Amino acid sequence: MSIQDSPLSLGTDSLGKLLKRYAMPAIIAQVSSSLYNIMDSIFIGQGVGPLAISGLALTMPMMNLGAAFGAMVGAGSAAITSIRLGQGNKQAAEQILGNVVLLNVAMGLIFTLLGLIFIDDLLYFFGASTQTIGYARDYMQIILYGNVVTHLYLGLNCIVRVTGYPQKAMAMMLISIAVNGTLDALFIFGFKWGIAGSAWATVIAQLVPLIIQIVHFSSPSSFLRFRHGIFRFRWEIIKNIIGIGMAPFAIHVCACVVVIVVNNVLQEYGGDTAIGAYGIVNRVAFIFTMIVLGLTQGMQPIIGYNYGARKYDRVSKTLYMTIGWATLTTVVGFIVCELFPYEVVRIFVSEDGTGNATTLIEQSARGLRLILLAFPIVGFSIVVGNFFQCIGKAKRAIIISVSRQMLFIVPLLYTLPQHLGVDGVWYAIPLADALAALLAAALLAYQLRKLRKNPSKEISI
Repeated sequence: MSIQDSPLSLGTDSLGKLLKRYAMPAIIAQVSSSLYNIMDSIFIGQGVGPLAISGLALTMPMMNLGAAFGAMVGAGSAAITSIRLGQGNKQAAEQILGNVVLLNVAMGLIFTLLGLIFIDDLLYFFGASTQTIGYARDYMQIILYGNVVTHLYLGLNCIVRVTGYPQKAMAMMLISIAVNGTLDALFIFGFKWGIAGSAWATVIAQLVPLIIQIVHFSSPSSFLRFRHGIFRFRWEIIKNIIGIGMAPFAIHVCACVVVIVVNNVLQEYGGDTAIGAYGIVNRVAFIFTMIVLGLTQGMQPIIGYNYGARKYDRVSKTLYMTIGWATLTTVVGFIVCELFPYEVVRIFVSEDGTGNATTLIEQSARGLRLILLAFPIVGFSIVVGNFFQCIGKAKRAIIISVSRQMLFIVPLLYTLPQHLGVDGVWYAIPLADALAALLAAALLAYQLRKLRKNPSKEISI
């Protein structure tokens, strides 16, 4: 690996050049990841039916909960790895790599076991009905079988990205997408496996890049690699990973809670079709959100390294640059979805002459327009929350995410639908987004002022 391609360049190269080098592969990977979920929805919607779309939407809380543990380990370890490399401590970074593997295996096995034992009870709690429980169960059981694979794949990809291989991390995501799309078509339309075919395609598509990652970290040419002695639980490392990773963990757990509340409220006021509409809207918004998350992933090693090296001017400049691009992204998403909601929704569900399909399209289009009313400022909030995570200020990242989900969205979900019905759900989300953006702005102003006045006391991990 050349010096230019190594993590050492994070402290010297042009910030615009670095953000492009690290963010573009991450954006492509994240958009591909969202397309991953969208492909599942399209194949299931077109190949199985509208009720299967609702069944898929019911698995979102459990998927979010599983992702919460993966994100905690992946994001926490990536942030600490960047900081340790900025401090010149490569040995500590390799010990983090070993603990990433151990934590993901342990958490993945526990989640799989508990999920399989209580699967029906959980799905009914998430808003399932007798018509949709079969679809949701068939999909979720298979996803749970591959849960350890998912955790390891996502966790190791974070380490690949922040150790100087952003293009390789992107390539692994793209390989997974290509495998998933191919197998989706084969299993659903060729083998007629229904929604279970989509689940098997997902698991196999994550196993392929995981094998590539294992080969990568086993290679002597890798900047960080698997070595004898790194596969031991180290409390100090685990504490730091979980401490910083609690921010994305909280985001996913709160998202899980919100989806449960949304599904149950929609079941009461709109039934299975309304739940399916919410699932479609979520996946559309997910595309643009993933672009922003790709930007934050590109920002992470740059900010983490320079923060560890106490180059705070480079930290703030990278932050402002990322906020600008993130805001542009969410503005574009807002414009597209406000102007062309029906065209977007029909990608997932086509008119087939049945009342179910027509109602689903109508509700999805209206939900898309209303939920994205505050979308232009969502990018700012996401970047700020991830900025605090990058510099090890987990509590502030948690405050931003938890406040949006629990302090703002949940109370609105329990009050607005009583007066507005299903529209109350659609309006609750942009109102919460606006309040969360105000909170993020206040916390960011405080942090930047503190960084300028007393930089010597900043690093604490």
